[in-house]
This record gives sequence, C-alpha cells and structure tokens, in this order.
Amino acid sequence: MQKIILLSALFVLTICACNNPNAATAEIETPNSTSVESLDTLRLEGEKHLKNIRQLTFGGDNAEAYFSFDNSQLVFQASNPKWDVECDQIYTMPVSGYTGERAKLVSTGKGRTTCAYFMPGDTTLLYASTHLGGDACPEFERKKEDGYVWPLFPDFDIFVADLDGNIVKQLTNEPGYDAEATVSPDGKSIVFTSTRSGDLELYTMNIDGSNVKQVTSGLGYDGGAFFSPDSKQLVFRASRPAEGEEADTYMSLLKADKVKPSKMILYVCDVDGSNLTQVTELDGANWAPFFHPSGKKIIFASNHHTESGRQFNLFSINVDGTGLEQITFGKVFDAFPMFSPDGKKFVFASNRNNGGTRDTNVFIADWVE
Repeated sequence: MQKIILLSALFVLTICACNNPNAATAEIETPNSTSVESLDTLRLEGEKHLKNIRQLTFGGDNAEAYFSFDNSQLVFQASNPKWDVECDQIYTMPVSGYTGERAKLVSTGKGRTTCAYFMPGDTTLLYASTHLGGDACPEFERKKEDGYVWPLFPDFDIFVADLDGNIVKQLTNEPGYDAEATVSPDGKSIVFTSTRSGDLELYTMNIDGSNVKQVTSGLGYDGGAFFSPDSKQLVFRASRPAEGEEADTYMSLLKADKVKPSKMILYVCDVDGSNLTQVTELDGANWAPFFHPSGKKIIFASNHHTESGRQFNLFSINVDGTGLEQITFGKVFDAFPMFSPDGKKFVFASNRNNGGTRDTNVFIADWVE
C-alpha cells in the first residue's frame, strides 16, 4: 500500500536519506556468497531466500502487486505508455501463464489510482482513485524548496470493483485523502490511511465499510499498513517529526497535500492501536513492510545501508527489532514485498533486468527459508 504513489526509478535517483549519526543501527546478517544458478538468472548473488525468480511485467512502472486469497492472481498498479493510460491504473494478471502482454484493466481508466487489494472470495477488489474529482490525471506541483515530496491527492477515495472493472461500492466519502487500504487474512477487516483527523492516521473498518475506527494518533504519517497472518496485528511505516521545526514543516506540507518521506520507521500494534511498538531504529526510509508467514518477522524496503540513500533493497527483521538480514541485492531498487497466502511464493518490484532504463517491473519467486 504500500502504498501511496508508485515509486519509480526516478524516485530512487533523487531521494535523499536522513543520515542521523545518533540513530541506533542493527547489525546486518549478510548471507554467505553463493553462486547464482545458471537457470535462475534473475536471482542475484546472496539472494538465498529466493529461487526460480520470474519476471512478470516488461516495461513502464509496475508495483504494489498483491495476491488473491486463492494464490492464483495478482492485482497491481501500472503506468505503461504502451497501454495508453495517462497515469497509474489497476490491473490483474494470473500468477501462472502470464507472459507480459497487456494486463486486464480493472479500474476506470480515469484519474489516478493506487493501492489495490483483493476482497474475500476473489470476485471483487478494492482500490483508491481520484476519478470523482475529474477524468484527467491530477496535476502536482513540486516546489524546489520542498525537496522530494509525495502528493496526497485529496480526491482519493476507496472503491470496490468487480473483475470486469465495474465499481460496485464506494467505501469512503470523507473530505481529504483516503487510500492505502489492505484486507485482513480472515477477510473481516480493512485498514487504510486517512487525513480526516487533520493528520495522516490509520483507520480500520469492517469489510463492508461500516464501523470505522481510528487506530493511530501520533503526529506524523502513518501508512502502508498490513495485517499479520492471524489478523490480530498491524505493521506500518511512519514518520515521527520532532517538536518544533520538523513538526511545523510536516504540518505545513500536509496542509498543501504533500508529505516528505525521507525518514520513516516501522511499527507494529494490535488492530485497535494498543501495544504500539517501534521495530526499526535505522537511518533513512524504511517502508513497504509485510509480515513473514510465521508472523514473527517483517520484510521491508530500506535505503539505510547506502551512504547516498539512492539504493533500496529488501530486508527482514524480527518483530522485536533483532535479526536484521538483507534479502535482495539489486543495485537500484527492490521494494513492495508480499508473500502469497499459502506462504510459498514471494512477489516484489525491482529495477533489475530493465536494460538500463528506469522501468520498474514485477517479479515472483519461490521463498526458501
């Protein structure tokens, strides 16, 4: 959900990490050097937890690919000039047998969309869209003094659509940004991010959109949340600006529907917001977290390990903040990890194998413990 706006290679080349010399860092466990198997050419040296990596998309910006409940399909967002869409739209593709042809469009093709997820039964899915605010891709002005910022389009609302692209329900109807929704494994709840309180907080609601409850309340951007395998906990990424200038800058940008993602931390909490615990104490941007099938580890994207902050890789960490281990070793960008519900497959977005372009593609692999 992880959401929000699709991170392309342009983001990787321009974002600046916050290198705080006082921040505690965990010790990284680096796998022993292993040879890349000749038939597994997309697997890079050191990627011992991945096997049989297969590229699913070819060209454009493709990311946030998430499995259906029955493990057979993926829903993802893409912006591909060859597909004749102005900006990010939502598509589905089968896990097996897909060869990179134009995927099936399941959003309206209007406005900008983000953060799609299958609903229970796999006959419908949810996603956020700005189409009620206009058919065109919404414009966004970046001011030089802001540095690198993400837009928070206030026209984003969350919708449910069938697999033919017909909208069957609107789940949110509040002023401001509502997006980044994901569904609990038990199929009963949805978590999402909203500005309805005046800050970017997490909320939960029943699968039908009823019984909306606020989960977080700390100043800063709480977003990109996913449920634990038992549906009892949430993992999410957050910014926590310090009182004074940092907080003032954060609120000033928020009022302009912007947020700066250079420093992000991972947290876990119970679904009602209780037992809030900080997981990472790392420099830079730590985001796109997803629970390991055991519920005891988290896979996430981070640039904490590079001085420039321009390289993102996937890492795993225990929920108590110990046992940091690097999972992927791409030279530019690996992010948006997700395990299939049965725990056998692992999907992620990467800039590997793009011929030196800025294309971000979706890859799937077998997970190896």
